[in-house]
Amino acid sequence: MIRIKPLFAAAALALSASASYQIQAGNVAESGYQLPPAELQAVVDAPRGPLFRLGPQRKTALLLTLPGLPGIADVSQPELRLAGLRINPRTRAASHFDFGNGMSLLDVATGKAREVKGLPAKLKIAETAWSPDEQWLAFSLWVEGGVELWLLDIKKGTARRLMADKLNAVTGPGFSWIEGSEKILVRLTPLHQKELPPLPAVPAGPNMQETKGGKTLQNRIYPDMLRTARDSDTLDWYLQTQLGIVNLNGELRRITRPMTLIKSLASPDGKLILTTQLRRPYSTMLPVDRFGQLIELWDIQGKKVKTVAERPLRERIPTGNDAVQAGPRDFGWRTDKPATLYWLEAQAGGDPEVNSKTHDALFQQAAPFDAPAQKIMDLGWRFGNVQWGNDYLAVVTENWVKTRDTRTWRIQPGVPDSKPELMFARKSEDQYSNPGNPVMTQNAQGRLVLRISPDGKAIFFTGTGASAEGDRPFLDKFDLTNKQITRLWRSQAPYYEEILALLNDKGNSFITSRESVEERPNFYFYDLQTSAAPRALTQFPHPMPQFKGIKKQQIRYEREDGVDLTATLYLPPGYDPKRDGPRPVLMWAYPREFKSAEAAGQVLGSPYKFNRISYNGPLPMLARGYVVLDGPTMPIIGEGKKEPNDTYLEQLKMDAEAAVDEVVRLGVGDRNRIAIGGHSYGAFMTANLLAHTRFFRAGIARSGAYNRSLTPFGFQSEDRNYWKANKVYQEMSPFNFAHQFKDPILFIHGEQDNNSGTFPMQSERMYQAIQGLGGATRLSMLPNESHSYRARESILHMLWEQDRWLEMYVKNAKPDGNRE
Repeated sequence: MIRIKPLFAAAALALSASASYQIQAGNVAESGYQLPPAELQAVVDAPRGPLFRLGPQRKTALLLTLPGLPGIADVSQPELRLAGLRINPRTRAASHFDFGNGMSLLDVATGKAREVKGLPAKLKIAETAWSPDEQWLAFSLWVEGGVELWLLDIKKGTARRLMADKLNAVTGPGFSWIEGSEKILVRLTPLHQKELPPLPAVPAGPNMQETKGGKTLQNRIYPDMLRTARDSDTLDWYLQTQLGIVNLNGELRRITRPMTLIKSLASPDGKLILTTQLRRPYSTMLPVDRFGQLIELWDIQGKKVKTVAERPLRERIPTGNDAVQAGPRDFGWRTDKPATLYWLEAQAGGDPEVNSKTHDALFQQAAPFDAPAQKIMDLGWRFGNVQWGNDYLAVVTENWVKTRDTRTWRIQPGVPDSKPELMFARKSEDQYSNPGNPVMTQNAQGRLVLRISPDGKAIFFTGTGASAEGDRPFLDKFDLTNKQITRLWRSQAPYYEEILALLNDKGNSFITSRESVEERPNFYFYDLQTSAAPRALTQFPHPMPQFKGIKKQQIRYEREDGVDLTATLYLPPGYDPKRDGPRPVLMWAYPREFKSAEAAGQVLGSPYKFNRISYNGPLPMLARGYVVLDGPTMPIIGEGKKEPNDTYLEQLKMDAEAAVDEVVRLGVGDRNRIAIGGHSYGAFMTANLLAHTRFFRAGIARSGAYNRSLTPFGFQSEDRNYWKANKVYQEMSPFNFAHQFKDPILFIHGEQDNNSGTFPMQSERMYQAIQGLGGATRLSMLPNESHSYRARESILHMLWEQDRWLEMYVKNAKPDGNRE
């Protein structure tokens, strides 16, 4: 166990004098990656707890250890950006930066752990998969020149490379169990594939795009799209895959020709493989999952059984968040049958604006596929998901984003004439009424199916248990005959505890993850048949003991129009408001849209969760003496037919003012020394608040968007386009109000942001506008970083930027009476 010495005491928490920073417009003295103070470095380098992956028989768990953050050299490895995919060309895999570097096996019955033998010295464990019988664990290792498949013998505790051939892991792990626990379906790099021709030094000509007009073509703006014919050929080359089957002895049999493959899924009985291949022409505006698709069935001997569907390029989809393309989609296998396909077919042309009783239909067809397909269910809204149990029981959820409606049905897929039975109906944003999710278990084929009580009359649900007193996860038993719900277990204060796995069909034995404010998550075994206390399976120590003593409080307050708001208030260790007086405050938030004030006012989170000091959030600043208000709810409400964003600014101001007033009322915050910050949509919020209010001394905006004319076909839950809601787009864009910024704002952005709408140009242009108009601002672009930052150097530099900005403009700010 790595010990970290406490890095701040009461003296370190005292407000320090301001450092001297010489910053002029477009000219900064420092260069290169910078290091924040030691107490912030400690947050980045704190040991990370292992990942816990329970086996399907619930007897053994894999503990996968995690190293420190990757370095910028790793994050800067070669990367191809094609049609929304990011590919590591050296390994023929999706770009990946977070690996396991060690494994051990935990015996659930005894709580004893044992190390795994036979592993190479330097490990980059990417994916893992238990065999259904829990005798084996397949996992992939990144090595020089490719991705290898390895096998762990659970009884012996030894691992070995299973085959020399490399996996193709561009669009998935590259392997999955087939035929129970005896064989593995693998996606392989093709044999004898010709080398990709080198990039020509001289372009062959211009890259052109054209549309013939006609129907509207409304798609959100995506990054990393194809630009040239060469890009299309390169994408094809990296997706080329041969399917194969390897047994436990490492004997490999390739079964198909090379395909431009993006998905493969074996039937539960292991006799058929459902494949999804790309079809040209490709698009320069859409990601790969909207390209044309050829969906086929193959048997494990490599013989094509049938063409299931041919889906065209999905470039003309109706508008709205509930819109889908007409025709069949979302093909998969019923997990409870040997080989039965299911899929959806959109009704009413997939257009949510069409008044129709049915918007989706669920179909199935069993092997050998010589009988007509059966319609299982008509859905009035859009299909959400399905959990299979048996011919007499499956659970289907449907949703309608526009109205926030959701319904859960019980169907009998083996009885075609049976009518669906309604189980739950509610508003999706109403978390207090959320029944949770059905508990699943693995069957003998390793597929997830509903866990059903021994008498066949009940299933189980687990959920977060949102309530007025905070989240309290639960385990419920749902009686299928009378729809009565029996609560079997609920998390109790002072712990936050959630169920990870139900161990039997009676619902009285399970494993939980338990945590408290000062105790990091550990795993516990419960047996409700006995009066024995739950048994600890792990005893992971506090990763950052220097942060013990943080005071956390879930607070509630109202905004001007009476809407209830919630936030989590954190006070630094050793800080006493009565003795020390109000402190500088950092608020960190992310707005959300609602259709009702009642749902917007519901309590979020739990006061009993472990104080996770993540470098991605605001809590590290506790080590620098700041009070932190984390997650103050910033609801934007549109009742009935009103759209939330029609009054976005008005509501955002009320949300922020209420939060400021509350920390001042509690005596912990100095009104003249409060900063606001956020990431992505939270950065957009930050810029708007600084453009339209004087509530805050400074702002931190990371990876945001600031000009909504650059996202003209919708953003967040806004599905109206720029031309239908021009006034809304204009008023919500802080770029249009750059001349109103009177308080300094720091922009941080990854240079290779892959998030739709938050292109790096958004921060660059916002910075240029404020700087050109005489405002105080700074822009830090992080090389080779995406929407979330990954390299240790980048994250340390981010904390340095944030710390110095707050020190300069907030902590040591003098009272300013002219802040209107």
